[in-house]
Amino acid sequence: MKDDLDLIFSPIESRIKQYDLLLEQTLATDSEFILAITRHLFSRTGKRFRPGLLFLCAGPTEKPAAMYAAVAIELIHIATLLHDDVIDQSNTRRGIETVNYRWNNLVSVLMGDYMFAKSFKLLVDSGSPKLLERFSRATERVSIGELNQVYYTGNFDLTESIYLKIIADKTASLFACACEAGAICNGDDEKKKKALRDFGEYLGIAFQITDDLLDLIGESTKTGKQLGSDIREGWVTLPLIHALKNGGNSSKDHIVKLYNEGFTEERFENVVNFVREAGGIEYADKEAQRYSDMAKESVASIKGLAYKDNLLKLADIAVTRDK
Repeated sequence: MKDDLDLIFSPIESRIKQYDLLLEQTLATDSEFILAITRHLFSRTGKRFRPGLLFLCAGPTEKPAAMYAAVAIELIHIATLLHDDVIDQSNTRRGIETVNYRWNNLVSVLMGDYMFAKSFKLLVDSGSPKLLERFSRATERVSIGELNQVYYTGNFDLTESIYLKIIADKTASLFACACEAGAICNGDDEKKKKALRDFGEYLGIAFQITDDLLDLIGESTKTGKQLGSDIREGWVTLPLIHALKNGGNSSKDHIVKLYNEGFTEERFENVVNFVREAGGIEYADKEAQRYSDMAKESVASIKGLAYKDNLLKLADIAVTRDK
């Protein structure tokens, strides 16, 4: 995926370099402890997916506000991951130890709060009340999505509509925010801002459905986490929702029994086979593609979008990636 992203982000390469510099400056601190944690967090170069998305939507603008917003969106994303890892009790993420595992849960939560504080300081520095308002709403949606996911974890009666609402809040909200922020920084009209916001929303949903698919049928060496972590934790994603709907109550009772007793590798394989045979994998894959197509349709007719082709390719990558 990284090579594909590098190609898509090639027109904004200089902006990415400036972003890296501002990120480094933003994270500079006199605290040796905080510095050690941030170095650990950024020891592996991220995909810069959300900052890159923002720059593509902003076009060739050189306005400083876009740079502040790009770093802010990444720090908010990192903050949500830090909190996620505590909730999920994760030991690794993308092949490196999580902060909560290397230090403890308290450190991870406080570092998440620190990242949130840093991000909103950048938005204040941007001098754009519109950006501050947009990011505030997106962060609120992320929190709602995370809380609802916790509430519905262990609920094997979760409906597709509730699942979609949760992932839209939890994941798509930051994608939509990045896209609309780019339009705001470029001074675009309301029509273009809405088109880009819709693009980000649909892209984020497609991205998350694909993530949920990879949790079942991906390769742990590529995804950087244990396969089936969602099911093992009781979070019911779209492939399983569809399979349970087709499989009936007896199938649901069996899955719930496995969840309560704990998933061995053999049991997990049985669940994956059940989901596959019940059409869950195929259905989720088609839904991810449908949202990707909706994202592309959102911007297809928009004129004056400098990097439209790059955005369209990004929508394709969201559903064809393997990690």
